[in-house]
This record gives sequence, C-alpha cells and structure tokens, in this order.
Amino acid sequence: MLASSKVVSSTKLWSALAVQKRQFVLTAATTAIGALLFSENNRLANQMERGQLHHKDAEKSTSEAIQPLFNRNEPNYPGHVPLYSYEKLLMVLGSSIGAYTHPEKNQFIVALGESTAINPVLKRLQHQMLSDPVGRQILRERPRMTSTSLNLDYLKLLPDNTIGKTYINWLEREGVSPDTRVAVKYIDDEELAYVYQRYRECHDFYHAITGLPIIIEGEIAVKVLEYMNIGIPMSGLGALFAPFHIKPSQRERLYSIYYPWAFKSGLNSKPLINVYWENILEEDINEFRSKMGIEQPPDLRALRKEYFAKLKAAKKIV
Repeated sequence: MLASSKVVSSTKLWSALAVQKRQFVLTAATTAIGALLFSENNRLANQMERGQLHHKDAEKSTSEAIQPLFNRNEPNYPGHVPLYSYEKLLMVLGSSIGAYTHPEKNQFIVALGESTAINPVLKRLQHQMLSDPVGRQILRERPRMTSTSLNLDYLKLLPDNTIGKTYINWLEREGVSPDTRVAVKYIDDEELAYVYQRYRECHDFYHAITGLPIIIEGEIAVKVLEYMNIGIPMSGLGALFAPFHIKPSQRERLYSIYYPWAFKSGLNSKPLINVYWENILEEDINEFRSKMGIEQPPDLRALRKEYFAKLKAAKKIV
C-alpha cells in the first residue's frame, strides 16, 4: 500500500514538473517574440522620427509583397501566347479529343497542330530550309500568303497550264481563300513559329497541284503526303485516326488508291517546304510536278461520282 502511494506521488510530481516546463518554454518564447517586435517597432519609430520612412516605400513593399505567384513570360513576337508546360500538355490532350470527335471544327485542328509541332521537328524543318538556297531566301524574306500578296486578280489572267491559274481555279472551285489561315501563336521560338506558319499557309497549294478537293478523303490524302514529305506530327495523327470516322467505301478508296499514292509521292518528291510558291506562279504545272517528283492522283470527285452512279444503278436493279 505504501509503495503504491509513493508511485502516485511520484507521478504527480513529474506531471507538475512537465507543466511547469511547458509554461516556462511558452513564457520564454512569448518574451522573445515580444522583445523582437518591440525592437522592430522602436527601429521603425526611430526611422520615422529621422524622416527615413516614407509612404512610397511602404507602397513599394506592399506591391512587392502581393506579386502573383506565377508570372507569364513576355511574348517573343506579336501575337505570341507563352504557355507553361502543363498548359501545352492540356492543349495536346484537349485538342486531340476535340479533333477526333469533331474533325470539322478548325479550332481543334489548329490547336492540335501547334501543340504537337515540337521543337525537334520544327528545327529539322528549319535546318532543311537553311540547307537550301530557296529555303534560306524564304526564311530571310518571310513572305505571308494572303489574297493581296498573291494578287488573285492577276492569277485569273494567267494561262490555264500555269501554277497560278491552277491555284486560283482550285480556290474558286472549293470556295476557300488564303486569308482563312490563322496566325501561329503558341510556338515560342519566333523563327520556328514562322516555319510552321509557312507550312500552314502552303497547305492549299498542296491541294491545288494534286487536284484533291476539301472533303474528308482529300484532306486525309494531302495529310499523308505532307507527313511523308514534311513530317509534321499532326499530319501523321490525322492519317492514322481520321479513317475511323469515314464510310467503308471512302476507306477503301483511301487504302487502295490514295494512301499508296501519298506514300510514294511524299517520299520521292523534293522538300515541299522549300518551294517559293509566290515566285513560280507563272511556271507550267506539269513541268513543276515532274521536277518535284509528284504524280497527280486520280480525280477523287470523279471516282466518288462513279461510285454513287453504280450504287444508284444497283438499287434500281434490285
């Protein structure tokens, strides 16, 4: 019984000592903080008395204190929108889903193209242009394709066998304009942004010299040609996934006719990125195809028309 009482007394003693210790530490900490604050207040009061503390300094310190956690970088060229790495990744994911589910919406295609145009690919194209005298001229002069710079009214007066007349006839037949190509804004390097802009603006010329229309099969065929010749990732992605959205008859035409043609012409032809289209509009279109190594594919609209005629005739027979 006596031993038990001693244990209880000892426990109470240690508890009392622990409480005292905590109180001492708390008091000491409070005293130290109070001393620091008092000392700081005295320092500020002395500065104020000597006229060394001004209101504008307080404003500056407040402004510095509330700076945003993340500051977006300054644009590298007019219209440039600098993105963080996670934003670029989200753009790739979002535009990929959008382009796959709604391939008819241009904003998804534009965003996917820029977000997947990674620096190694663009630098390879830049090197390809720098290695060619015409490519170097294009990079030096940086022409832009618009209805004004191309002088569409003049192109209408050219002979039918010229590149310029072939181009204007294709524009009118498809109901499109060179002014619809949006400016690049998500690629950080200024010159690489121009390289991609040049690729984007030349797309209609690839349609014109091949005669492929702006319908899903024609777009896919041109994308395959571009990918095999230029290597832009989005073109390859389009060639890979776009056929899942088309009818079996369209897929059959692509796989049997236009994919083989695009692979052959894209691989065998000279680099299309180094063609200064604005300077060759008066050249013969057939001579140009021969010089570049591009074969003209079968008329897609004629093949579709023939297919539907056969389908209609078959239904009548049944």
